[in-house]
Amino acid sequence: MPDFTAKDVQALRRATGAGMADAKKALMENDGDFDRASKWLRAKGLSKAASRADRDNSQGTVAVAQRGDVAAIVELKCETDFVAKSERFTSLVQDVADVVAADGTEAANAKSDAIDDLKLLLKENIDLGQVVRVEAGAGHVLDSYVHRQEGRGVNAVIVELDGGSPEVAHDVAVHIAFTRPNAIRRSDVPEAEVGEERVTLESITRSEGKPEAALDKIVEARLTGWFKERVLLEQGFVKDEKVTIAKLLGDADVVRFAQVVIGA
Repeated sequence: MPDFTAKDVQALRRATGAGMADAKKALMENDGDFDRASKWLRAKGLSKAASRADRDNSQGTVAVAQRGDVAAIVELKCETDFVAKSERFTSLVQDVADVVAADGTEAANAKSDAIDDLKLLLKENIDLGQVVRVEAGAGHVLDSYVHRQEGRGVNAVIVELDGGSPEVAHDVAVHIAFTRPNAIRRSDVPEAEVGEERVTLESITRSEGKPEAALDKIVEARLTGWFKERVLLEQGFVKDEKVTIAKLLGDADVVRFAQVVIGA
C-alpha cells in the first residue's frame, strides 16, 4: 500500500483540480509520488479534453502586456463566458501575455502545462488563440487599448506610430477597437477588391436608373464611403466624427496596428 495521507490527497486535488477519487487513485498508481501523480492526472485530463476538442470555443479573453517599446496581445479561447471571466482564466491569459512581451511569441509555449491544467480543472475546450507581438521601431511610439466586458478583455488593439505621442496612439487604438478597419490607407486595400466593389457599385447605380452622365461621379462618391468603412486614416474619429484620423494624427503616421477580437 503506497504511503500517503488524506492531506496528500487534498493537496493533489487543490493542485490539479481533480476529484477526490481521481486524486486518490493517482497517488496509489504512482506509489504516493506527488509529481508523478500530478503528471498522471494531467495525462488523464488531456485524454478527456481530447473528447472535447470538437466543441465550439468561440468565447475567451484577450490580454495586453507592454514593456517599453514592446507590446503583446494574447487570446485564450474557451466555451463559455462564465469560464472566460473567471479569475483563474483571466489571470492565466495575462501571464501568457507578459511572457510573450518579455521573451517573444514562442515563449507562449512555456505556459502549455498551465493551460492543460486549466482544461482539467474547468472541463472545457481551452486553447491558445492568436498571439501577437509588436516591437516598435527606433523613435516610434507604441500604445494599446483593451475593451472589457464583465471583467474580461474582449477586444484588444496595439498601435505603433511614427511621431505623435502615447496619448494620440492610445486614442487611435480606442478608435480601432470600435471601427475595426481593414487597412491603414487606400493603397493598402488590394486592387482586385477595389475593382470588384467598383463593378458592384456601377451595377447598383445603373439599376437605380441614375443618369449615365452622372454615373462615374455617383460611383466614386459611393466608393469613397466604402473606403471610409475600411481605411483607418479616412475614418471620422469615434470621439469627434468631424475629425478624421489623418487630421487627429497631424504630422504623425500609423506604422501598423494589430487587433484581436473574441469571437471574430
